[in-house]
Amino acid sequence: MGRAAGRSQGGLRLLQLAAFFSSFDRFAVAPMLVTIAASLGASLAETTATASLYYLLYGGMQPVWGMLSDRLGRVRVIRLTLFGAAVAGVLSAAAPNLAVLIAARALAGGLFAAVIPASLVYVGDTVGMDSRQEALADLMAASAVGTALATVLGGLAAYLDAWRLAFAVPALAGVALAVLLTRLPEPTGFAAEKKEGPLVQVGRVLSGPWTVVVVGIALVEGAVILGCLTFLAPSLESGGYSPAVAGLAVGLYGLAVLGWTRAVKLFANRLGASALILIGAGMLALGYASGAVGQSLASVSAAAILVGGGFAFMHSTLQTWATEVVPEARATVISLFAAALFAGSGIAAMAAAPLAEAGSYGLLFALAAFVAVPLGLFAGLARHRYSERRQ
Repeated sequence: MGRAAGRSQGGLRLLQLAAFFSSFDRFAVAPMLVTIAASLGASLAETTATASLYYLLYGGMQPVWGMLSDRLGRVRVIRLTLFGAAVAGVLSAAAPNLAVLIAARALAGGLFAAVIPASLVYVGDTVGMDSRQEALADLMAASAVGTALATVLGGLAAYLDAWRLAFAVPALAGVALAVLLTRLPEPTGFAAEKKEGPLVQVGRVLSGPWTVVVVGIALVEGAVILGCLTFLAPSLESGGYSPAVAGLAVGLYGLAVLGWTRAVKLFANRLGASALILIGAGMLALGYASGAVGQSLASVSAAAILVGGGFAFMHSTLQTWATEVVPEARATVISLFAAALFAGSGIAAMAAAPLAEAGSYGLLFALAAFVAVPLGLFAGLARHRYSERRQ
């Protein structure tokens, strides 16, 4: 039993490492946007497409990978997409112009899209409800470390005019991880599961009202948290700070997620899901309000810390909820949840790009703070009603 537990823990560590690289690749671009625009002779609004289309493809491919993981296996899909993402990373690093870079980043987003959702489903398949939120929090903590290092090292790469390297490193490191993942077994009983047609399963899942509620909340959450987070670093650079300093400041977001995740693990059973969601929404509103007040180093750093806390409290709770609503089709629900999250972030990034181009960061962050309040109230009430109905 001890050896089996050790193998299980080792497997979860590999999934955490995969989440780390996926998050690193996704967040490294934010502190490099201004530098990339200058290097390739493009505007900031045009260059923002390297992030927004990445998010859209990252979200749009979630259901595809979710269905494929039901048929090919969770681990196999992660390994295949890590190999493909290496190709996209090399293309990104070698891109001669903005059009090629945007296409390569979109491809990378579509491939890295498989990693975290398949890891979430693997945890849902192999970890009991009594300890599932803790396991998911550990997965999110690994993702947070990747986010923190991505923003710090992305800012440093921009400062050194080595932004191409920041695209190649995580993808190539993912190849080594794909090889290591050969030792991770598929969930027990996976091969014996009855497979429905993909459209039948999606239709059945979306016929449940709670699935629609959770996915809808994720869409708005992605817009508020990840879409607007993209502009914290550029807001500092617009005030004269170097990309390295901006990356360090926004890197506090990832460290904050890591630290606040520990608090979530401590209080999850004491406070309940609805309270955790409300706390997260309050932190989001305060964080973006800080960014709206002014784009100084102190205010943006405070925004990064508070938004990280909002993500830790709200997102981990919503993520756990998504694994519960239709347990027999968990992969499909998680893929739709993640698709909505990143579709929301991509849409918000594109919609906010003109405000960033005009330097209207105060208005941009004020809108994010405003939306966070009804988001938290609705999500908290919905989670409370869901618990009542289950009981």
